[in-house]
Amino acid sequence: MGKLISFKMRLKRVIVFSVLFIILACTTALIVNQHVESVGTKYIVNAGEVPMADAILVLGAYVFPNGTVSTMLNDRLTAGYELYEQAKAAKLIVSGDHGETDYDEVNSMKNFLKEKGVPNEDVFMDHAGFSTYESVYRARDIFKVQKVIIVTQEYHLMRAVYVARALGLEAYGVASDRHDYGQAMKMYNIREIAARNKDFLWTNVFKPKPTFLGDAIPVFGDGAATDDK
Repeated sequence: MGKLISFKMRLKRVIVFSVLFIILACTTALIVNQHVESVGTKYIVNAGEVPMADAILVLGAYVFPNGTVSTMLNDRLTAGYELYEQAKAAKLIVSGDHGETDYDEVNSMKNFLKEKGVPNEDVFMDHAGFSTYESVYRARDIFKVQKVIIVTQEYHLMRAVYVARALGLEAYGVASDRHDYGQAMKMYNIREIAARNKDFLWTNVFKPKPTFLGDAIPVFGDGAATDDK
């Protein structure tokens, strides 16, 4: 009987500590989420108010197998193009996933902009923008950007601007929300909480290098340097 009572007491303590740990972890995650959102929001402005920068960084999103950009990415590229037309920056960086030969976000993004009339030399492709953190890190270290306008949907933009600021860039954001993206936004918003916590740790604690770095390709030169050879 005594052993049974002792076991029940230990089990109760384990349950109590587990519940407290879960509460603490969830509370911490929500606090970090709010911090990232609050900092990022300070630097999100409309297209007319955003200051001139070294480059406009358009973050990648899904591209269909035939090379057509998704609605979400279409909106990002359109907003980036409009900023370019307003002379907010002389160059655009399109950053996305081109890790496989049969999936290529960045060439589709560059082709979209070229079809709008943007000269080839004004569009730099970041073929290794596998995450928001890596896209911003590479904009700083590969493309030598110091002042940047980031374009993506607002839910994502707050984190992107936070990361850029944490990495030492003078970053501003312009939101590209131009459509109702449907039920997918519920999933994106939930996933964003985890992403904000991860990038908070990445920028402030672990500071990992991107998957790929390489030689510098300053954005002040010719975007053709990033074309596929």
